[in-house]
This record gives sequence, structure tokens and C-alpha cells, in this order.
Amino acid sequence: MNLLKALVTVSGMTFISRILGFARDVIIARIFGAGVETDAFFVAFRIPNLLRRLFAEGAFSQAFVPILAEYKNRRTAEDTRELVSHVATLLFIALFAVTLAGVIAAPLVIYVSAPGFTASPGKFELTVELLQITFPYILFISLVSLAGGILNTWSRFSVPALTPALLNLSFIGCSLWLAPLMDPPVLALAWAVFIGGVLQLAFQVPFLMRLKLMPRPRLKSPDNGAWRVLKQMGPAVFGMSIGQISLLINTIFASFLVTGSVSWLYYADRLMEFPAGLLGVALGTVLLPSLSRHYADNSTDEYSRLLDWGLRLTMLLTLPAALALALLATPLITTLFHHGEFSANDVWMTRNALIAYSVGLLGLILVKVLAPGFYARQNIKTPVKIALITLVATQLMNLAFIIPLRHAGLALAIGLGACINAGLLYYKLRRHQIYQPQPGWGIFMTKISAALAMMGTILWFASGTDVSWLTDTAAVRGVRLAGVVMIGAASYFVTLWLLGFRLKDFSRRAA
Repeated sequence: MNLLKALVTVSGMTFISRILGFARDVIIARIFGAGVETDAFFVAFRIPNLLRRLFAEGAFSQAFVPILAEYKNRRTAEDTRELVSHVATLLFIALFAVTLAGVIAAPLVIYVSAPGFTASPGKFELTVELLQITFPYILFISLVSLAGGILNTWSRFSVPALTPALLNLSFIGCSLWLAPLMDPPVLALAWAVFIGGVLQLAFQVPFLMRLKLMPRPRLKSPDNGAWRVLKQMGPAVFGMSIGQISLLINTIFASFLVTGSVSWLYYADRLMEFPAGLLGVALGTVLLPSLSRHYADNSTDEYSRLLDWGLRLTMLLTLPAALALALLATPLITTLFHHGEFSANDVWMTRNALIAYSVGLLGLILVKVLAPGFYARQNIKTPVKIALITLVATQLMNLAFIIPLRHAGLALAIGLGACINAGLLYYKLRRHQIYQPQPGWGIFMTKISAALAMMGTILWFASGTDVSWLTDTAAVRGVRLAGVVMIGAASYFVTLWLLGFRLKDFSRRAA
């Protein structure tokens, strides 16, 4: 399989999901605005979403996929099926216990994660109720991640990439049709999370059955491979928890700020997550299985070249995305969210957070590319140590930035922390001679810099003043934004083409 084609496929499916995600956020912003109810929901949803990243997308994928790839390459099909069944059984038992504990201990969880809410008993009780409804999502979505890891290892990238769209469809449907029937209406968003988790799991089951890899309960003592996954998950959970703890601490800080701070950070994060998911998650998804196969085959040169390919694509696509987010912050926010209950003040506050986030976008995506360089080698301890250093640095920056910059300071600390994380990962990869840069990086970055300068200049003049975006109608804003984005993208890629970049230069076969 051509990895560039696989990357385009994953990004395309992710793009569909993200567009639906923006539609969901536009609808939520229009119906619910940014206030007490949305603050309560976003805090409640952040807890299971945090555990999803911790158990599902983070620790589990990093521990499971390299060992699964090893079994696929070196063991029999029956051994591989047994590994899948043993791991699925252990994962289900552990997550069922976590889910049950989370529902029972919801008041304590909210008290710890958003202590500022205790000053308003109604807000606190609503958040607890929302968390109890959303918490089972962690069980469903972790099993979805198991299925996705299997499908990605067998190069079925499109199915896991499209699956998140079902959660967004659930949000849209429940916001439009269930919210008017609920009291308070925000309860519909919590049930959308629950329903979305069920839909995503059900969607992937037929594809596992087609590969004859549908897990079956295995209560007997698991084989060595399953135990190795569990051993790898230990440090992986710790490492991922450090990053998620940083986000949780940000929520704690934000809960003490003015009402709306949590929501402003959420909407800015959603815009920042668009390129992060489209590029970072897609690159990480495509790289990890092939890196694992190269490691299993002792192909050290190919391993290094594949990392170099990923880093070049990251620079090529992430730098213009970060620049565009900063320059088009107000046009994006007004076009997508400035409707109904989402006020002009909400626009300005969300803009400040988005500009701060854009500073760290490159670091956030580089981590998704550099970390698999360690995970594929079944080395999780090094990224864990680096994540611990990043946590300390991020919290020190939180303390330094929160007073002068308020909620935007929290966003800036997250972004700069990601840059520190990426820098240390790169340093370790070079020091251990896991990665050796290929020739031509100097001229490569010079050409990209020239294209960025051209794009930035054109976007600056084409976007106009921020105030004009507030006074335009929704239709005019949409047309203007589409035109500005197309002109900016065209200027960047045409400049690169004139400087000698060609699509075939980035083509690469999978391991």
C-alpha cells in the first residue's frame, strides 16, 4: 500500500468527521451558547473523553498495535486471534469496573476536577448528572479503539477514521430533536455521548467479522503476548495520564475564572483539533503499523527513512495550518459560532484562546509523529519521562500566564508544553541514533518559509478587519471565509510548485 494514499484516505475520512464535528458545534453554540449549562456539559464530557484518550487512543494503542503487528508477522493466524480475544476480555473487565466506579463516584470526580463549581450548587448537581450519563462512553469507545487498532494493523484505515463521525451525528440529532424534550435541554448532549458510543462500536463489528478477528471471551490465563500488552500499558497509562492531567489541571484553573471560560477554551480547542486530527492523528495512525513492521524485521534504515518522511509531511502541512489559524481566528469563529446565544464577547474571548493554541500546533502534531518512533520499538519509558518533564513545565507556565492572559494563558501553556515535548522526543531519537535526517532539509525548509511568507501576506490583506466579520450576515461570512481560505491555500501550494515541489516526491510504500 502507498502510505501517502493511505494518509489521504485517513485524512479524508477524518475530514468528513471533523466537518460534522463543526456542524455539531455550530448547532450546540446556536442552541446552548456559552454559559452555565455548556460549562457543566463540557466539564462532564471532558472526564470520559480524558479517559478515552488515556485508555483507548493513547496507552492501549501504543501498547497493543506493535505487539499485534509482531504476531501478525511472526505467528500463526490462530495465535493472533487468541491474542485479540485475551486482550479484549481483559480490557472489557477492567473498563467495566472503571465505568461502574465512575458512575458511583461522579460527585467526588466533579468536586476534584472542577472545584470552582461547588460555589453554585445547581451547576454542580447538573454537572454530576451529566457525568453519570456520559461515563459509560469510556467502555464503548475503548472497545472501538481495540477494533480500530486491529483494522489499522491490517491496513483497513478508512473504517476507524470514519467511525468518529457517528458521535457527531448523534450530537446533531439529539441537539435538534431530543433537546426540546429534555429538562434541562443540555441533558440531550449527555445522551448523545452515550448513544454515539454504542453506534461507533456497532459500526466496526462487521469489519472485524470479515477479517475473522471478532474477539471471543477468554477467561483462562492469557498467553504471553496479552501479558506483554498489559506490561506495556502500565508505563503507557502513566505517560498518557501526565498529558491528560495537564488538561485536567487547565479545567480546574478555568473553573475559577469568569463564567464562559471553559466554553471559550472548548471552542478554541475544537478549531485547533481540526488540523491536529486531520494531520497528527492521521500520520500517527499510518506510521505506527509500518514502523512496527520495520522494527520486527530489523530494518533500521527503513525505520529512519519512514520517520523522516513523516517529519517532512508534518512541516509541509502543519506550518501553514498554524499560520492560518492565527491569522483567520476571528473569521473562523464568527462564521462557525457567532449565531444565536454566542455573543460578540464570546467571539473575542475564543479568538484569544485560539491564537494562543496556534503557537503550539506544530508541537502537538510533531508529538504524534515522533512518539511512534519509540512506541513501535516497544519503548514506552522514554516518552513517559519526557511527558513528566512536560507536565512540570506546563504547570509552571500556567502559573506564569493565567494572571496576565486569563484563559488564553492556559491555552498558550498547553501549546508551548507540546513544543517542549516534541523537542525532547526529537533529541532522544537523534541521541539514540533511531532517527537520522535525510539530506536536503535546509533547502526544504527554505522553500517552505518562502511559501509561508507568500500565504501570510495574502491572508493578511484578504481577510480584512476583525470588526467587519461581526457585522456581516452569516451567508456573507461563509462566502468570504471560503474565498479567503481558497486564495491562501492556492498561494501556498502554487508557490511550492514553482519552487520545485511535486506530489510524487512524497510517495512511499508501506512496510
